[in-house]
Amino acid sequence: MFRNVLSALAVAVFGLVLLNLTFLVDYLFHTLALWALGFFVPTSLMGECRWIPLLMHISFAAAIILFSFVVFKSKLGTLLKAIYMTVPLAVIFVTLGIMFYQWPVVPFMLSISFGLLVLYYLYRAKQPWIYYYTLFLVGLSLAAFTLLGGEI
Repeated sequence: MFRNVLSALAVAVFGLVLLNLTFLVDYLFHTLALWALGFFVPTSLMGECRWIPLLMHISFAAAIILFSFVVFKSKLGTLLKAIYMTVPLAVIFVTLGIMFYQWPVVPFMLSISFGLLVLYYLYRAKQPWIYYYTLFLVGLSLAAFTLLGGEI
């Protein structure tokens, strides 16, 4: 029992640390992408093209998803994978929120659908409880953050 409590606490604490690092890497990714695009697209045009930031968010999410396949196929322990799982979940939830922020109901519906798909996968694959905990922790935390008026 005590070990489960410590595992849950580790997911919350180290997951938050990983999320902060992830969003710093996201900032660096966007900075480098804008710098590279500056060679091909005039700076004045970048502000007018709404698809450029969206493309950068989607490409960062894709990079995280690809890296996640490597992590989840590795021989890391269940606890470390559960801690890392906070990253792809949060990135996908946040990316959905960014993509559809004009219609507040849409990101919630898509996030709930995505969360249910992950939940179904975890159930079908008979994954350990810590993965379920991570899904609920990230999902509820970001939902509360959004409902309380938080913005990224």
